Amino acid sequence: MMKSAIQTTEAPGALGPYSQGIRAGNLVFVSGQIPLNPDSGVIPEGITAQTEQSLKNVKAVVEAAACTMDDVVEVSVFLKDMNDFTAMNGVYEGFFKAPYPARAAVEVARLPKDVLVEIKVTALVE
Repeated sequence: MMKSAIQTTEAPGALGPYSQGIRAGNLVFVSGQIPLNPDSGVIPEGITAQTEQSLKNVKAVVEAAACTMDDVVEVSVFLKDMNDFTAMNGVYEGFFKAPYPARAAVEVARLPKDVLVEIKVTALVE
């Protein structure tokens, strides 16, 4: 199976030795996206703004792979504080529609740059 890297300037560059995304066969794996604005390098304050920026970054990588958010089949959400779940969900539902992707949401001890949320997805290329 061939694999190829997905790269876009519309999402933050990798902070380490990994790709923003990888296409393998008919699957696209988007690396965890933190709420770093790719233009300004700024991380917004609060879970709502951070969730929105993380999902904008996810969307940019998904679109760079010639997919849409409708093609996303699985999402993993990493939260610094599970008390932010409801606020995250409020923003999240604006990026997806039914049938919604399968999803896991977990609380973690720490995230890169001490952000409040990181989101990764898998999409299916038709």
